[in-house]
Amino acid sequence: MINPSTKLYAVLGHPIRHSLSPVMQNAAMTALNMDAVYLAFDVPPEKLMRSLEFLGELGFSGVNLTVPLKEVAFRGIANLDESARRLGSVNTVKFTPQGLEGYSTDGEGFLRAIREVFQFSVMGRSLFILGCGGAGRAVALASVVAGADRLLLADKELSRVRKLEQEITALPRKVQVQVVAFDPTAWTQAGREADLVVHATPIGMHPEEASPLAADAFRPGQLVFDLIYMFPETAVMKVARERGASVSNGLGMLLHQGARSFAIWTGVEPPVDVMRRVLERGVYGT
Repeated sequence: MINPSTKLYAVLGHPIRHSLSPVMQNAAMTALNMDAVYLAFDVPPEKLMRSLEFLGELGFSGVNLTVPLKEVAFRGIANLDESARRLGSVNTVKFTPQGLEGYSTDGEGFLRAIREVFQFSVMGRSLFILGCGGAGRAVALASVVAGADRLLLADKELSRVRKLEQEITALPRKVQVQVVAFDPTAWTQAGREADLVVHATPIGMHPEEASPLAADAFRPGQLVFDLIYMFPETAVMKVARERGASVSNGLGMLLHQGARSFAIWTGVEPPVDVMRRVLERGVYGT
């Protein structure tokens, strides 16, 4: 039962109705008998920083951020953890007496997910990342730090890709970076060259949307990870699977980034198996 002592958490996004974070985090809090609740609020980018200030005044303990708020928070929060500074985005905010603290758990969530689903490490491998916004950018930078050998990057906003390219080349560890033209033919070639294809655009969040990648972008023996998680099989996954690739949606990344956020807020390791079960029930109905 919610009472005046209940600790408050939330996820903010725009839109937010699709989010499974409340189901996952509330299940973890219930399993640990915590007096806490996790909510969801639709907040447009231009209102984010004012909203965070307001939530802090209301006594919230922490929030997650999703599309399109991660880079806004990175620019607006002064006290950033190394993870947020390195990845250039914030998906986890902790409210403290000293003010807001910003973290990024997306990169760690991605690396844990592909290790779990594919038994795959990016060390020495090539990745094609379509979509270089908040989550795609975190995936790219985390992959470089984890030892990836080559990154092929594409986004509808060329300036976003060029900025990411500069950030990668400025890192101590050197890696091959190729900017791929915003063109389906170029994407097909980049996809075929990569060991792992990561789809990080919002295309496919509506069931009627077709895959932005053609069938020829995929091949047997290849791995394909779609960050979209609300469907058992996305349009990208379907096309890739039919061409013989091994595929996964982004549910594992949601799970592991959320578990890390929980630990940051509470200082307690969450029951990951409980969180996994409710997520799989929400997406697969099992």
